[in-house]
Amino acid sequence: MVRKFVVFCCVFGVSMIGTLFAANCTELPSQSELRQKLIDAASPTAGGLFNGARMWAAVVNRDGEICTFTTSQADPTQVWPGSQAIAKAKAYTANAFSLDTFALSTARLYTFTQPGHSLWSLGQSNLFDPAALAPPGGQSGETNQIAGGLIFFGGGLPLYKGGKIIGGIGVSGDTSCTDHEIAKRVRHALTLDPPGGPLADDIQYSSVDGSSVFTHPLCLNTYRNGVLIRNELPSAGY
Repeated sequence: MVRKFVVFCCVFGVSMIGTLFAANCTELPSQSELRQKLIDAASPTAGGLFNGARMWAAVVNRDGEICTFTTSQADPTQVWPGSQAIAKAKAYTANAFSLDTFALSTARLYTFTQPGHSLWSLGQSNLFDPAALAPPGGQSGETNQIAGGLIFFGGGLPLYKGGKIIGGIGVSGDTSCTDHEIAKRVRHALTLDPPGGPLADDIQYSSVDGSSVFTHPLCLNTYRNGVLIRNELPSAGY
């Protein structure tokens, strides 16, 4: 039986939730650890709209249960409210489709899930449970439950320890390309990279890496590993 102990604390005058967990979350970061790594990850620039400085992050265990979540801003309302659900769903997705020997980021699922490709409509298989959401202020929210939800763009990564998968992390609050960069930095800072290293499941762009079923579209102000790639192309023909 999983037991949950909820502790409220004050961070820069804002009430944020922290949680102490039973064994199924003990190898994963605490709320305070996750928040600090999330803040630190915004430097140097990760590109996007806000350089990765306005983020929600969530961590799930191997069972897909939410272990902790937080924002990088002292005032959680200054991070897109919609990104909370996206971060939790990204964490769930990365954990759900990765193995000890196969790390699969949500960025690498993008092409597979587009119309005409082999995993089209996969997103309908496990819908997000809104009971897992906290209000925009972030003062509460369900943990130790499976939120579900499947997201197929950058920002979700599996987490590993001792060569074994132990869960997933999801980050959201900027472009999907920047979300991936921040998640990658946070995972590395937590020393929870996959056996193949921090780039084993890195985001790929066909304009740089060539054609691949694992490719992801460019975003606005796209950076990868500290290098400016280019910008998403503007639409035409409307």
